[in-house]
Amino acid sequence: MQRQIITLTASRPLTADVVELRFAADTSAIVRPGQFVNLALEGLFLRRPISVCDWDADGLTLVVKVVGKGTARLAALRPGAALDALVGLGNGYDVDACPADPVLAGGGVGVPPLYGLARALIAAGKRPAVALGFNRKEEIFYDDAFRALGLPVAVATADGSAGAKGFVTDILPEGRYVCCCGPEAMLKAVHARAAGGQFSFEARMGCGFGACMGCTCRTIAGPKRICKEGPVLRREEILW
Repeated sequence: MQRQIITLTASRPLTADVVELRFAADTSAIVRPGQFVNLALEGLFLRRPISVCDWDADGLTLVVKVVGKGTARLAALRPGAALDALVGLGNGYDVDACPADPVLAGGGVGVPPLYGLARALIAAGKRPAVALGFNRKEEIFYDDAFRALGLPVAVATADGSAGAKGFVTDILPEGRYVCCCGPEAMLKAVHARAAGGQFSFEARMGCGFGACMGCTCRTIAGPKRICKEGPVLRREEILW
């Protein structure tokens, strides 16, 4: 973990309530896809944890959906804005543990960290397939970004306005190794269909680095902290 000041260099809307933010930052503390940053915002007591979508030597990309005061402030930032950030938090996806052809399953704002994972898998000589789930056509984002990587992409919408009608599990092959990120109900449904995999959990966090124990979940080895031992957990250790 590294505390630093990161500076916004670019911002662009992806949907009506989702924005992509690019920050200049020291990314040496980010060692796995699926890790997150914790951002301090003036006037708000707790930092806001945001998954890293992608990163390189020059900085990192975050994708934020507006759901409250903190995310609304982030979405409203303009280039030049500086934030106090904790960078390189959490336990991300283990690329080496993935087979040659995993499926990446994302739901809504759970999609962004899978993009960084896809790039890491490709760099490791692996070829994932991608399954994305959204509520409706207007909420779809990053499907073209995955296709630009040369990956097969399937999309499902709950209302049937684009792709297959239904949920991400309706387009997910059964019995495959799955890396996924999304709401807990989606993770539970994917867990039932997957033969193995890695699951990234969302949780409200206090400190973001394991001190407060406020974001624990049940596993076969006892309680684990989403911010420290997670957010990515192996399928076989998760208890619902």
